[in-house]
Amino acid sequence: MALLYRRGTLEEIDILTKTRIEVLRAANQLSDDIDMSEVERESYNYYQKALCDDSHIAYLVFDGNRVVGAGGVSFFQVMPTYHNPSGNKAYIMNLYTNPAYRRRGIATKILDMLVNDSKEKGITAISLEATVMGRPLYEKYGFTKMNDEMELPV
Repeated sequence: MALLYRRGTLEEIDILTKTRIEVLRAANQLSDDIDMSEVERESYNYYQKALCDDSHIAYLVFDGNRVVGAGGVSFFQVMPTYHNPSGNKAYIMNLYTNPAYRRRGIATKILDMLVNDSKEKGITAISLEATVMGRPLYEKYGFTKMNDEMELPV
């Protein structure tokens, strides 16, 4: 299996955006008839800005011309805390492997690259949202469940 792991660039914005929509459909079990045009447009705009200002790193995995895996990490800052004096954080998202390519270590390799990129930026706090399918990978990697965080949908 000669897979190519490549950091996504602005020139690949269409591929990154298309892959993002595929990931969201899979993670949320959305059928193809659900309108994702607004999310697609906003994802495109996000990549346009974030790839230029280095607040996001994305990886694509290719088997020939076919994208078979992807992952990304967004960087942001919150107020400094005792446990995170810089306030710099990373949020891993969009980690996905095509079903035909699963159980081959692709997601683990992408996760390694995203974590290493985060460490190189001096990040000491990395979080993510785990699907039921992804949770065992993240737990094995060392991620732990956060008990104190809450969210208010508005």
